[in-house]
Amino acid sequence: MIAMRLARRLSTKAPGQVRVLGIETSCDDTAAAVVTGDGRVVSETNRHQHSVHAEFGGIVPGLAAAHHQAHLPLVLRATLQSAGVGIGDVDAVAVTRGPGMAASLGVGVAAAKALAAVHGLPLIGVHHMEAHALMARMGREGAVAFPFLCVLVSGGHTTTLVAHGVGRYTTIGATRDDSAGEAFDKVARDLGLAWADAQHGGGLGPALERAARRGDASRFALPVPMDASASAASPDFSFSGIKAHVRRMRDAGAFDPRAPQDQADVAAAFQRAAVAHLRKKTALACRRARAMGARISCIVASGGVASNAAVRQALATVAEGEGVPLECPPPALCTDNGVMVAWAGVERLRRGLLDPYTFDFIQRWPLDRLKEMPYPVRASSFDP
Repeated sequence: MIAMRLARRLSTKAPGQVRVLGIETSCDDTAAAVVTGDGRVVSETNRHQHSVHAEFGGIVPGLAAAHHQAHLPLVLRATLQSAGVGIGDVDAVAVTRGPGMAASLGVGVAAAKALAAVHGLPLIGVHHMEAHALMARMGREGAVAFPFLCVLVSGGHTTTLVAHGVGRYTTIGATRDDSAGEAFDKVARDLGLAWADAQHGGGLGPALERAARRGDASRFALPVPMDASASAASPDFSFSGIKAHVRRMRDAGAFDPRAPQDQADVAAAFQRAAVAHLRKKTALACRRARAMGARISCIVASGGVASNAAVRQALATVAEGEGVPLECPPPALCTDNGVMVAWAGVERLRRGLLDPYTFDFIQRWPLDRLKEMPYPVRASSFDP
């Protein structure tokens, strides 16, 4: 009876009338949003924890989870109030299921399961990286049509993959060690840069980008990773070597991390080498994708590092050379947010890809494993 009622309710609504509540707590942002089926952001709330973790130079998992526990109820309340709806007025609840920090994921998943089950709403467990990959499609499905090449660059991941459809991905290249975002953060820390405090995109990586704008990249010669003949043909990434190179320079006294101009010049040199690496490996991934028979419609860049202007410019050059457009979410939607989770929920809701109320979070979850998971089309999350 409930399943029939939910199916009937959705079938009679125009896309602009369908509302999905998205909840994101995979790392240190407590976020929620209400998004419509045609890609309109009705409301969004994001409670950042930058000031909580800044003194530690990185995210402290226990602190992050405690702050999610404290703030998620208020974030959800503010999001629904701003949207002018109650929880009973939304058509589904989507939540980041993984990957991420276990304790943080658990806070969001528990809240979403309780809300959805009590109100008899469809529940959708979202893969964090799929949410980033699909973000550029919000309201622009025609321009960002499957298949496309996605470059996911964030604090936890650096991956190129072909997106064949919702839930269907083929990885081409992945980092062998540090992610791009992790390398940006660690080099910023070695340079003694303070966290950038901004409503969207704060942290150490954005601090390095800001410093690089004032710097002379030619002052320090940093090697582009994997440029040797043995690894140049690999589509994989590696950022640990260039990160270690900066640390060795610091330890040898090649620059003074207390001197603002030295900070800026090293930041610029590091960013230039890291971006060149991303550009070369993305071009190689495009060739690999075409060799697989994928007629990609565009290149999508997403994840927190995709908000970096130098990264966007470099990937735009690759896209132009490949004869396809570069599609990116707005910078504010490249970092973790509730909008991307809600939109991924919309994409999965359309296809009947719901989860039962009994599902749990998944801390480690490669994106291309999604196609291996049993996802029977459900009319309701009451279905096992």
